[in-house]
Amino acid sequence: MNTSWRSASLVATAAAVLALTTACGQDGTSAAGSRNVAATAAADGRGSGFGAGSGAGTRTGTDPGTATDPGTGSGSGTGNGYGADGRQDPAGAVRPAGRLAVADNPEVGKVVTDSAGMTLYRFDRDTAEPAGSHCDGDCATTWPPVPAGDATAGTGIDQDLLGSVTRADGTRQLTVGGWPAYRYAKDTRPGQVAGQGVGGTWSALAPTGKKASPANLPGLSVRRTRLGNVVVDRNGMTVYRFLKDRAWPKPVSACTGACLTKWPAVAPVAADDTDGVVRKGLMGFTRPDGVRQMTVDCWPVYTFSGDKAPGDTAGQGVGGTWYAVAPDGKALGAPKK
Repeated sequence: MNTSWRSASLVATAAAVLALTTACGQDGTSAAGSRNVAATAAADGRGSGFGAGSGAGTRTGTDPGTATDPGTGSGSGTGNGYGADGRQDPAGAVRPAGRLAVADNPEVGKVVTDSAGMTLYRFDRDTAEPAGSHCDGDCATTWPPVPAGDATAGTGIDQDLLGSVTRADGTRQLTVGGWPAYRYAKDTRPGQVAGQGVGGTWSALAPTGKKASPANLPGLSVRRTRLGNVVVDRNGMTVYRFLKDRAWPKPVSACTGACLTKWPAVAPVAADDTDGVVRKGLMGFTRPDGVRQMTVDCWPVYTFSGDKAPGDTAGQGVGGTWYAVAPDGKALGAPKK
């Protein structure tokens, strides 16, 4: 029996919330060029070596194929690249996209999925104008390019934004808003977004082709990145600490003048406008320059101008003094004193 996965299973992560204290803080107040794709290819795997059997996705072709070439075998079943438990079968890693859909992920935002509910991604080293893919070889094994042939737009996706680009091996890869689309080999079930933020260069695809971005986030919350769980602001941007700052007996920022242009101070937020961040030492204080700034565990916090999209962590380790903030306020990866 053919099994088709159409929807993503979304799981929101939550962290323990501790009692709010106001022991720190200066004022002691709580913080307030591609072608349009036509549906021309059948998605049942017949004659293409994509899969065979009763939903097990077993490849029956005689040509093993590659990460970007499905091979020339004579597969005859109706497998869809998934086993009976819903896990992705490696033999189905390169399969048609089918009817694309939009899934609402609480951590990442609205993301494009294929007909089986698997998240699609984009690569920062690619180009959109003109469309160009720069993920080949081992990269394309980890990030299988999505074939363009049968892709159609489902609800929430503009068909005019779908196109294709011809890869170096001659295959046609789906583009969304000009950006080449990929799956991630470590996403084994529909709805997973394990590829988000990998290497600081991979992002889930939004329906517009841009990087997916969460909407309506709290003032501070927790997001999974390549570094692990980090604190982010209401725009989903990574929050950092400066090792030259002080937290006790009151917060003191050593980032002034031009430094604040590169590392903007996070504005104060109300303690109840946070999610997953340990509430101890969550407050605002007034800097000598009059700027109001937020603290986490009493430490002043910042964002980084070099981060261009939610989930970016380009500020990590800069100058050996800047580090992303963990949910408990610790500086992730900072050298131990």
